[in-house]
Amino acid sequence: AKSKPRTMLRRILSHHEIATLLLLLHAPVDLAAKPEIPLLREAGLIEQVNAEQGDTRFKLTEDGNAVLRGLGIS
Repeated sequence: AKSKPRTMLRRILSHHEIATLLLLLHAPVDLAAKPEIPLLREAGLIEQVNAEQGDTRFKLTEDGNAVLRGLGIS
């Protein structure tokens, strides 16, 4: 039996998750308190970066950018 091809997403993103990706479109943002962060990190759509002040911020990964491009947003 053939195995299924690996896909980037294993489920449909919620509107909250898409909105979070949009917030990260132009710059890393401190969104640690948002409940969508762990799921988006697990999916490989965002990653944690450390700001100069030591703050924890998140930014889109290449896969996260690809999702937004797929939605016609770039």
